[in-house]
Amino acid sequence: MVSLAESLASGIALIAGHMYRVAQVGSFVRIPQGYQDLFGIVSEVGASADAKGASGGRWMRVELAGESLGQSFERGLSQLPSINDAVHIVTESDLKRIYGSEGQDQIAIGTLSSSESITVKLSLDALVTRHSAVLGSTGSGKSTTVASLLRSIVRPNQPDGAPAARILLLDLHGEYTHALADFARVYSTTPQPGEKPLYVPYWALQAKDLLDFVAGGLSENQEIAFTDKIQEMKAAALAEAGFPGLDPQSLTVDSPVPFSLKQCWYDLIDFETRTLEGPQRDRPALEQAGSAEDLVPPRYTPAMPGGAPPFINQQAKGIRRQLNLMRSRLLDRRFDFILHPGPWEPALDGSVQHDLDKLLEDWLGHEKPVTILDLSGVPSSVLTTLIGSILRIVYEALYWSRDKAEGGVYRPLLVVMEEAHRYLTGAKEDGPAAEVVKRIAKEGRKYGIGAMVVSQRPAEVDETILSQCGTILALRLSNPDDRSRVKGALPDNLGGLVDLLPVLRTGEAIVTGEAARLPVRCRVTLPRPDQRPKSSDPEVSVAWANKRVAEGYDRVVASWRAQNTFAVALELEINRVQVVDEAEKRGQE
Repeated sequence: MVSLAESLASGIALIAGHMYRVAQVGSFVRIPQGYQDLFGIVSEVGASADAKGASGGRWMRVELAGESLGQSFERGLSQLPSINDAVHIVTESDLKRIYGSEGQDQIAIGTLSSSESITVKLSLDALVTRHSAVLGSTGSGKSTTVASLLRSIVRPNQPDGAPAARILLLDLHGEYTHALADFARVYSTTPQPGEKPLYVPYWALQAKDLLDFVAGGLSENQEIAFTDKIQEMKAAALAEAGFPGLDPQSLTVDSPVPFSLKQCWYDLIDFETRTLEGPQRDRPALEQAGSAEDLVPPRYTPAMPGGAPPFINQQAKGIRRQLNLMRSRLLDRRFDFILHPGPWEPALDGSVQHDLDKLLEDWLGHEKPVTILDLSGVPSSVLTTLIGSILRIVYEALYWSRDKAEGGVYRPLLVVMEEAHRYLTGAKEDGPAAEVVKRIAKEGRKYGIGAMVVSQRPAEVDETILSQCGTILALRLSNPDDRSRVKGALPDNLGGLVDLLPVLRTGEAIVTGEAARLPVRCRVTLPRPDQRPKSSDPEVSVAWANKRVAEGYDRVVASWRAQNTFAVALELEINRVQVVDEAEKRGQE
């Protein structure tokens, strides 16, 4: 607790020609301790009602955060102040001692809200390895802040840039494609010109996640019927092709070995619908074989009642309904990116054109420092499974290759998760995405895998994940539940700063945690207008004031049906050759 001198009753101090406001929440103070200076941040201010004197008993609560010796500043304290120690206003020269350090580890993200001449820098090492969170209500500048952070990290086309950076961005709304186009490669489920198709091979998923998606709810016996068949098919593929490093004795149903889901469906539906005839009931009463490739089930002569042949198959597992759902999923074009993954789709015998090394090379090994996975075209029913699968593939690959040059230890990876509240919820049963992100949050630091959680509803994000984020960038938040969650997650003892969240300006953030030298109120540097995400609000007054133009709602329906914003209702064919010929003819005349 610090009492204010009577000379500061006006709340303004003039030092070396600069005017400073005193007792502002979020401002800094300095406490001299001999050769050292302790620095703290004002978290609360007030006044005693019964106090006498011109100062009115004004006071402020200060949370100590770091100390300096000479020009060197570091977080933490080696000593504490005593009663009646003098407390000074932090001037611009003091701030330069704190934030003026240079080095490859420091990245500039903006300026102090109270002093625009002071650049705020973060430690890149701590930002990535100790994880971070960007939290703010919609419209607070969250997406622009993320784009600015990534641009500050990579610093494209600059001598001090990071061309070997490795960043994976999960973009749920397709906002960042244009903003980061100069240093990112984009993969999309609905690719546009210049983008690459996104494929996630189903055979790289864990068996439980895959079966939950393609077969729905399964009892224990039904699940065994599926997993036994998958294990059998993976063992056959391993025996046929062989995969380096995989011992047949260590093969499990979750091993990332390709198998044909079509053939799996066909074999199981054939067994379920089979009828038998003959004295020993061992001869299939097959009428039409069907086709695994075309997903046509075989047809058997229906079983006869009263003990007459043909007979039903008494060994059937009772999974016909689940197999019908599997066939429906395989026929649904919306899920082609996962169930028909292009060159990673196995043939009926389990052979594939490309293996997982090509997939990882496409995602993590290309020449651009940022990979954007545009998931805006993914149906919500499969979004959580898909994100969990993507993160599991990446995490398992880098975890098991941690001693290799391609692993995360020698070339770390930052995973940026937009709209995290949609798939990292704090439900009682972890979804596939939350489960793997918890592993990254708890263990990723040791293996060079960092997480950046981006959300407009921090109250809905799993508390375990948010508590592991060592650096918090909190933008404007008005919901009390969200502010309460942020207050609990702040690494520093600065609960009083949370009261500022509802009044922050757009693009302004409270930055605190391990990457920040001191907790600070910061104006994040805005990228150029052509480098900002497509998340700005429509200009209603301008749009409604313009004259109406011709509208064709057939185009609207075409885009809706195609699930593609660039779909057209009419293909226009222009015969340009004819125009050239007529022009030449006129020239000859």
